[in-house]
Amino acid sequence: MSIHSNMGQGPEQGFMAGYLEALALVERLHRLLLDVIKDEFERVGVLDINAVQALLLFNIGENEVTAGELKSRGYYQGSNVSYNLKKLVEMGYMHHQRCEIDRRSVRVRLTPKGRNVRDVVTKLFARHADGLIEKGVLSNEGIADITGSLRRVERYWTDQIRYIY
Repeated sequence: MSIHSNMGQGPEQGFMAGYLEALALVERLHRLLLDVIKDEFERVGVLDINAVQALLLFNIGENEVTAGELKSRGYYQGSNVSYNLKKLVEMGYMHHQRCEIDRRSVRVRLTPKGRNVRDVVTKLFARHADGLIEKGVLSNEGIADITGSLRRVERYWTDQIRYIY
């Protein structure tokens, strides 16, 4: 019997067990995503970039952004994004330029080398999407349900941060 079993528990305890299991699953999925990306880059022989940096390049895409914009979009937290942007510039995956209006702010965009990394991640995710459908793991409706549920949790957590403190 699972430690998250709700036999003999009221509805609140059963929900709590399910909620804790969902939180653990979200954490594991994030770590697995990074492992899958790392394995793909090892497979294609790109060893100078880590999975977090590859995902950062993927999320920037064709945009020109600041570290603050990436943080405000919810992609990355604190110094992590600044450190990784600096490393990506040093390794030639990104261009950087001081903003004309706010000289403290730096705008970044992908170089051709960075776009190649973004393309590797894009192709990896496309293969995964095809595989999930082909193997019957998820349908269009299933992915819509998961995405909708996660967005509602995101909104709830965001509201907790904004309104409780």
